[in-house]
Amino acid sequence: MLLTRVFIDTIRVKTTERFQLIDITSRVEEIVEKSGVKNGIVLVYAPHATVAIIVNEHESGLINDLLQKAKEFTEPGSSKWRHNAIDDNAHAHIGSAFFGSDRVLPVVNGRILRGTWQNIFLLEMDGPRATREVVVVVMGE
Repeated sequence: MLLTRVFIDTIRVKTTERFQLIDITSRVEEIVEKSGVKNGIVLVYAPHATVAIIVNEHESGLINDLLQKAKEFTEPGSSKWRHNAIDDNAHAHIGSAFFGSDRVLPVVNGRILRGTWQNIFLLEMDGPRATREVVVVVMGE
C-alpha cells in the first residue's frame, strides 16, 4: 500500500528591481528534501498577479536576455494598456498571464527531476516589493 504525502511550505523573497529574476532552485530543493517525498511532483506557485515562475538556465547573459525580452513583450508604460489608468502595472499582469504563475516538476528518488541547465526562478515584473511569496507543494509517496 502506497502512502501519499502532501507537504506545503512557503518561500519569501524581497525584490529590488521592477524586473528581476530570482533563482529559488536551492530553496525549492530544500523543501522537497524536507518533505520526505521520494517520488511524486512539486508545484511551485506564486500567488501574485504580477510575477511568474519560469524554468531556465542560470547564466548572466541569458538572465539579461530573458529580462529584456519580458520587457519587450509586456511593454511597461505603454499608453495602450487600459489597466494603467488604475495602476501602472498592466504589463506585469499581462506577463504573469502569459508566462504563468506556476510550474510543476517531477520528484524522483527524493530530488527534483530537472535538466542540467534548468533552474527555477521567480520573475518579478512589478517590483520592488518587500515580500513576494512562493508556495511549494510536494505530493507523492
